[in-house]
Amino acid sequence: MARGEKLLVSRFWKFATTTVSLAAFAIASTLPLPAQIFTALHSFTGGADGAMPYAGLSMDRAGNLYGTTAFGGAVGSCFDGLGCGTVYKLSHVGSGWILRTLYTFRGGTDGALPGARVIIGPDGNLYGTTAGGGGGNCAGSVYSGCGTVFKLTLPPNVCSAASCPWTETVLYRFQGGSDGAAPLYGNLLFDHAGNIYGTASTGGFIGSGCIFSTGCGVVFEIMPGSGGWTEAVLHTFTGGTDGVQPFGGLILDAQGNLYGTTARGGGSLNYGTVYELTRSGSGWTETILHSLNSFSGGDGSAFPYGGLIFDAAGDLYGTSDEVYGTVFELTPGSGGWTFNTLYELPGNGVEISGCYDGVIMDAAGDLYGTTHTGGPSDFGTVFELLPINGGGWRYQALHNFTDRDDGAGPFGGVIQDSNGNLFGAAADDGAGGSGVVFEITP
Repeated sequence: MARGEKLLVSRFWKFATTTVSLAAFAIASTLPLPAQIFTALHSFTGGADGAMPYAGLSMDRAGNLYGTTAFGGAVGSCFDGLGCGTVYKLSHVGSGWILRTLYTFRGGTDGALPGARVIIGPDGNLYGTTAGGGGGNCAGSVYSGCGTVFKLTLPPNVCSAASCPWTETVLYRFQGGSDGAAPLYGNLLFDHAGNIYGTASTGGFIGSGCIFSTGCGVVFEIMPGSGGWTEAVLHTFTGGTDGVQPFGGLILDAQGNLYGTTARGGGSLNYGTVYELTRSGSGWTETILHSLNSFSGGDGSAFPYGGLIFDAAGDLYGTSDEVYGTVFELTPGSGGWTFNTLYELPGNGVEISGCYDGVIMDAAGDLYGTTHTGGPSDFGTVFELLPINGGGWRYQALHNFTDRDDGAGPFGGVIQDSNGNLFGAAADDGAGGSGVVFEITP
């Protein structure tokens, strides 16, 4: 993929989430780069292997990695011929890694432009979403359709070929009306009954507060049955105090309540929300846990695109796109939830773009994540936040992307294996020119 095409697509993907312009603030002090080993496990070429891995990764028990590329694959279709995206698997073979393309989207009823990671379901199959394709009333949009929820199944027979395509089943095709449209970054989530929850960034209610004319977005559930899968909308965002544009995924607590974020909305400042959905009779009730409030002497955070995590105490952690990104915490109490910005991530003042995904936490309570830009060269970072005894957090840059063989511009977050190694993807550049999958070894 040519440099100009990559810039065009990258700008399109950012535009799909925000057109906000903010003022940069002072760069935070950082620690020196610790001893880390960065390895590019695969560099995408923009051809059959895919291009621009915007999402993070999933890992199975054998240590295999699974991910998506938003473009590439069937080059010649979707977004000016750049391809409709792929699902891939990376396996550790000998001293290296081998990539196999499990599925190539064609941009028709099968879907197009997968922007979220695939998850491994309780049955061992892969589940994910596409932001476009599928059909519906969005056919005239840049997404080429309203999006899908899909399943990929391992081929029933043993395959000895280098590439053995998995079988795709589309579980649901969004129609672009009240059911939602364009599920973008948010990962899917299973409950114990086998139902799937997710977010669609547009569709639903259409009004002046929706940012996009195609709607404010919805939270949905799809349920298996004898006649196939059916969808139910759990909440329709209206662009007011309840929020607008839920780009991130959802998490469940032990009581079955759902938690997520909206990138905008929450009141007159429109800087995003953290919300909870609880069952109420035959429906669900939304409670806003916090409306982000950056530019009025407020909480220092704005525009949360990623999802949330819980710690063992029930506290919530998330990220925002405020300038070069922030990491925040919400702590429950008798009087509600208390919001605290844990850290304002450093940048160099060149471009405004922070965290597009959430953080993970290890057993020691350290947090790990990525920024899309920032770092010495402004091509993004992988960072760690370590809690300090007595309060506060200490920042460490684990890798600063250089726009060379290591890639640039990670949108997705990282995952960690049992040995403490981190894995993720950078959306741009690398030796193949179209993004990389990487490992960081402590």
